[in-house]
Amino acid sequence: MANKAFGIVSSADNSIHVEGLHDYRPIGAFSFIGRFRVIDFPISNMSNSGMDRIQVYVRSRPRSIAEHIGSGRHYNINSKRGKIQLLFSEDSNVNSIYNNDICAYSENLDIIQRMHQDYVIITPSYMVYKQDFSELLQSHINSGADVTLLYHKVDNAKEYFQNCKIVNINKQKGISSLEKNLGTAKERNIFMDTYCMSKETFVGLIKAAKELSSIYTLADIVNLKCKDMDIRGYQHKGYFASLLSLSDYYRASLELLDYDVASDLFRPEWPIYTRTTDSCPTQYFETAKVSNSFISNGCLIEGTIENSVVGRGVTIKKGTVIKNSIILAHVVIEEGVHIENTIVDKWAHIIHVKDIRGTEEHPQYIKRRDTL
Repeated sequence: MANKAFGIVSSADNSIHVEGLHDYRPIGAFSFIGRFRVIDFPISNMSNSGMDRIQVYVRSRPRSIAEHIGSGRHYNINSKRGKIQLLFSEDSNVNSIYNNDICAYSENLDIIQRMHQDYVIITPSYMVYKQDFSELLQSHINSGADVTLLYHKVDNAKEYFQNCKIVNINKQKGISSLEKNLGTAKERNIFMDTYCMSKETFVGLIKAAKELSSIYTLADIVNLKCKDMDIRGYQHKGYFASLLSLSDYYRASLELLDYDVASDLFRPEWPIYTRTTDSCPTQYFETAKVSNSFISNGCLIEGTIENSVVGRGVTIKKGTVIKNSIILAHVVIEEGVHIENTIVDKWAHIIHVKDIRGTEEHPQYIKRRDTL
């Protein structure tokens, strides 16, 4: 069913900035629970749904995404017909209000129009969830709607999902409007930045947005068209994380240490594909104590790790304690250091500072290649 649709993985717009981590790579390239990159989730959803033509849009700092995706062969996409394309916007100014998704789509309009599939499914590179897109597409076709939007019902919208949009739904399951979540109510339908529509409708929306305003995004034009088009909602069930701030990323990573939460996202019948890295197994020395943590390959562990995520090739020396923290790849932490509620970026070296603590709401961030 889903082979009737091609996929688009969109990039975060310039209103979204994840403090620290985002300075070095797009959100799609963030390491997630040690082994994956965030972009692996949307591409795996498409691959598992039978979609084999996928366009990935990159707005800034493309190197890490391009390296990770490569030929796309590791995503189990049909090797004869299947293809992953990396597409870029001509506007290279990262902070420009004109450098948005509509700008990127209109600059690549000829490629979009050349696609043989009749439908398109657009999904973000900065959200983590599992969704069978063939079910979404079937529901869209059966309903006769112009556009179907994927949403997730939450009861903690006051504290979280601050940078997300919400969908307002009328009694006929139609969407009456999209608006920013201002944290004024607990129960909200969070828009998952995921759209399903015909290619013809998509091309029409791109052209309409360009005519109206050069700063319009796809969400802006869809919101405007709620009055004249049939726009429906489709509810997502299961694990959902939106990574639009440093605390979002921190919370989503650590909540997956709960086996029940993780087993809802990682299902044997729905594999999450990623580029594999050949490295030796992690070595645990006599003094090592590890509990309730994800530890990646290639690490040397002599200290204590509790409730944390540790990336590949990390060295943690004797007497060091890591609690409720995310340590990215190739970090070296010397003896006797205490780290709590902290995100340590790649290749950092912690030698002299012996106590680094953030809070659950505001985790501490240590820069890439920092020596402390």
